[in-house]
Amino acid sequence: MKIITQTERLTLRELTVNDSDFINTLLNTPKFLQYIGDRQVRTAAQAAEFIETRYRQSYIDHGFGLYAVELKDGTPIGMCGYVRRESLDGPDIGFAFLPEHERRSCRFESASAMLKYGQETLGFKTIRAITSLDNDASGSLLVKLGFHFDEEIHNNGETLKLFVHAPSNPV
Repeated sequence: MKIITQTERLTLRELTVNDSDFINTLLNTPKFLQYIGDRQVRTAAQAAEFIETRYRQSYIDHGFGLYAVELKDGTPIGMCGYVRRESLDGPDIGFAFLPEHERRSCRFESASAMLKYGQETLGFKTIRAITSLDNDASGSLLVKLGFHFDEEIHNNGETLKLFVHAPSNPV
C-alpha cells in the first residue's frame, strides 16, 4: 500500500484489490451514479477487476490516478486524485465520497492535499476538473479550491462544465 499524501485527518493512498468491497459500495452510491456514471460494477469481484484495470493501470500508465481517502484509523471514506482523459489537454482532478462523509469537509481537505501533490510532486502547472451541468456541490467545491469555470465542453455525447486551476505563480 503506497501512501501518496497525508493531512491532519486523512491518508490518501493507492487503491488495491483489498478495497474491492469499498469501491463496489462507492461506485453504486446514488450521487456517483448520477454525477459520474454507472461503471457496471455490482460485486466485489467486479470491483477488484475494475481497480486493477482502471485505477492501478492509471498509476502504471500515467504515474498518477484516483486514490483511496481514508480516516487516520484506516476507514475508507472516498477517493480523490487525477484522471488523464484523451479529451482534455492535461490531468483533471476528481473526487467521490460515501454519502455519510460528504459534509465533513473531507472533500475539501483531500482535494487541497491533492492539488498540492499535483503541483509540487507531479509538476502540474494547470489542473482541470469536469462536472455534470447540474452538479452544483462539486462546482462550488472547485471554486472554493481556487478553480474557475472555463467553458462547457462535449465529451462522449455529454455536455460538461470545465473548470481550470492555474496558479498565478506556478510551481
